[in-house]
Amino acid sequence: MESRVIDALKYALENEEMDVKLVDEFREYAEWDSLVLLTLIAKLDEEFQVAIEMVEFKNIRTVEDLIKAVESKI
Repeated sequence: MESRVIDALKYALENEEMDVKLVDEFREYAEWDSLVLLTLIAKLDEEFQVAIEMVEFKNIRTVEDLIKAVESKI
């Protein structure tokens, strides 16, 4: 699951070669913007059939937080 969430994040960032660590605060990535956020939400829905609301993302800071959020909805 962890690698699939990271792959979804890389897809949204349009950077498949990016070195992503669990402790990374993904909002600090140079590529991060509101379009990336929407793409990530859609990709997670497609991959895992989970809906993470925009307001929930306020509490999701790191890649590890994102993985835990997805796991909690499955």
